[in-house]
Amino acid sequence: MPAVTADTLTLPRVSQPADATVRPVAKVVTAHRQLEGEGFQVRRPFPGTDLAAADPFLLLDHLGAVEYGPGEAKGAPWHPHRGFETVTYMLDGAFEHRDSTGGGGLITEGATQWMTAGAGVLHSELPPQDFVTRGGLFHGVQLWVNLPRSLKWTPARYQDIRAGETVLLSSADGGALLRLIAGELDGHQGPGVTRTPISYVHATVSPGARLTVPWPAEFNALVYVLAGRGTVGAEQRPLEEGQLAVLGPGEALSLTGSALQDHNGSRNGWEVLLLGGLPIREPVARYGPFVMNTRAEILQAVEDFQSGRLGASAPEELAHRTTADEPVDRGTNSERREER
Repeated sequence: MPAVTADTLTLPRVSQPADATVRPVAKVVTAHRQLEGEGFQVRRPFPGTDLAAADPFLLLDHLGAVEYGPGEAKGAPWHPHRGFETVTYMLDGAFEHRDSTGGGGLITEGATQWMTAGAGVLHSELPPQDFVTRGGLFHGVQLWVNLPRSLKWTPARYQDIRAGETVLLSSADGGALLRLIAGELDGHQGPGVTRTPISYVHATVSPGARLTVPWPAEFNALVYVLAGRGTVGAEQRPLEEGQLAVLGPGEALSLTGSALQDHNGSRNGWEVLLLGGLPIREPVARYGPFVMNTRAEILQAVEDFQSGRLGASAPEELAHRTTADEPVDRGTNSERREER
């Protein structure tokens, strides 16, 4: 899990908040496994039974870590989105993005591709052909960020955030490396341009080290474990790979890496994502790749896709299906059940 590494002793330090209320753990969720795209497996801690706890986030998919053999790597071919943003962060391997606005690029270790679907876009997410041919380690995360009603119809946009643009920070004692991808942390600003106020941090906490960081009281707070184990919250609740902690109110996050990290992906420490955002608190209507505020808007999105009006600037190869008995999305069975 190389992502981006650095000597923490040379980096700016995040202050350790004094007299701040450390957020307790409200809930721990273990991600379930399912197949997406052309048949690659993901671990998905949410959406689940309580989507409101994650607002403004809609979905988190943990891709891998998996060692692909030659010819085995898979992705998600052309499909539509409307009403939200997708944020794909690569730790190992590579992913190539193309979309109907002409946006796109190749992301590798430590890079992020940020796609604002807004009014509508068609895109593909595939491993590059040379990676498919040779195989290798593949590990990444995709986060869906909701847009408020006032921004649902914003024009589609693509951001390519290179690994070298990620803001690198250190914990107060140098025991943790923080990679700030988007939003603000203790006065430091990440490179991702956000329409919904969020913070997105990838932290590596050294074995036995403690990480305490300030966190906006008005944001929610989620901690997801990519690899390794440790404890989180005021009560030091155990948390390990594939688990998500939903935190309660407070002004600081506190995490401690276990002294023993025996997982292959956590040799350098406990690998966690720190996620938080300002809740939108609006009705959510979702069907597969469309997230709007009302059922009528979802039906409109399906009709626009079938008629070719969604992502209309797509190349010839993206000719839409138009018959009523063919599928209109690549959403999961669980997502479709949620809308019934």
